[in-house]
Amino acid sequence: MSDLMQVMAAPFVACLLLVAMFAYLGIHIIAREVIFVDLSLAQMASLGSTSALLFGVAPHSVLGYAFALSATMLGAFIFAMTRTTRERQRVPQEAIIGIVFVVASAATILIAERTPAGADLIKEALLAVFLLVGLFHWWLRRRFFTISLDEDAAARLGWRARWWDFLFYASFGVAITVAVPIAGVLLVFTFLVVPAVIAFLFTRRPAALLAISWTAAAVACAAGLLLSFELDLPTGPLVICVFAVVLAVAGRVARRVPTPGAP
Repeated sequence: MSDLMQVMAAPFVACLLLVAMFAYLGIHIIAREVIFVDLSLAQMASLGSTSALLFGVAPHSVLGYAFALSATMLGAFIFAMTRTTRERQRVPQEAIIGIVFVVASAATILIAERTPAGADLIKEALLAVFLLVGLFHWWLRRRFFTISLDEDAAARLGWRARWWDFLFYASFGVAITVAVPIAGVLLVFTFLVVPAVIAFLFTRRPAALLAISWTAAAVACAAGLLLSFELDLPTGPLVICVFAVVLAVAGRVARRVPTPGAP
């Protein structure tokens, strides 16, 4: 047991930090029906980081991080400006997100051909960045939750949805830019989507959504890390598979409870 605690304590704390941020953000992503936005913003960050190499800037430097963040902000601006109400929507925003992902991927490949080395992102200051993003979302939580969960109410209040969307996607992009180089795209996507999906199976109340998503993620992380240690298997893929199992169990349980209503 002492060996288990010594080896897995730090990864478990890192998992809790990541799921605390991304399980919360995932609630907004599921509610807004923009499931793959994190992959698209992560690719924009990679495009910015790779572009830095063209100017002789080391991607792991502060200036290299600024390149990655600037590209991510461009993605956030695009997603905010292409937002429309569901009634007026001619093209699903997921299509725009997919186009941005594909174009950013192609541009990254083209730029990489002109650089001597591949791209890499800064890996420091995860806790500080998450703390700042978390405080930002706590400060604006009512606005963000209203826009995500009750779009009509936000419209009646006269809020400028595109402006608030830009703030949301910009802060989301900051978290993605820092987290993906550390945890990887697949694990971050899992932390973002699966806990939120589990929560939406049972409720649409913000406080309950947070409680269920954080609890489910913590349980899945703990079980995945434990199995990884006991079975000597790669941690990331195993944690993702455990999340899938937890989702399947939650789906079975959700069949026995009433369908969640509106907030």
